[in-house]
Amino acid sequence: MQFTRKGLKDDGFTGFRPFREMDSMRVPQGTGVFAVLRPEGFHPDFLKKSTAGVFKKKDPSLPEPELSAAWVEAAVVLYVGKAGPGSKGNRGLRRQIQEFLDFGRGKPPGHWDGRLVWQLKDAGKLLIAWKELPPEGLNRAEADYHTAFVEEFGKLPFANLVRARTKN
Repeated sequence: MQFTRKGLKDDGFTGFRPFREMDSMRVPQGTGVFAVLRPEGFHPDFLKKSTAGVFKKKDPSLPEPELSAAWVEAAVVLYVGKAGPGSKGNRGLRRQIQEFLDFGRGKPPGHWDGRLVWQLKDAGKLLIAWKELPPEGLNRAEADYHTAFVEEFGKLPFANLVRARTKN
């Protein structure tokens, strides 16, 4: 697996839309995985305070040294997450991606995975891509992407703070 735009396309990812131009109605409703990518020429400029919503009364912001330590200079992919069906079967990629983008606009989230993305000054330029997968393959796929990324770059993508693992 190559963690480039072309590599993700070859692996079945579609979309590749900038955050600021994102129309969630163009995202499929099914389950799958999604990735946040930086466009060509994007360099990190960290905000002192995150634009993300507060989660359980906790500020999602991290100090600049922690953000710099998490940054993976050679990587295009900044985050890999999954979008499951939810307990009522009404979640999926469209809803998960919309909630992720709303989180960056300051709305309170249901979780704060990927929150470091929202401490990047030009986050609106970032791209989001997705790949539909059946629910039973999501945990394995997310864990496999994280493992492959760590093997290539030596650590998780910038905004992934916890490595996904499959449940035994």
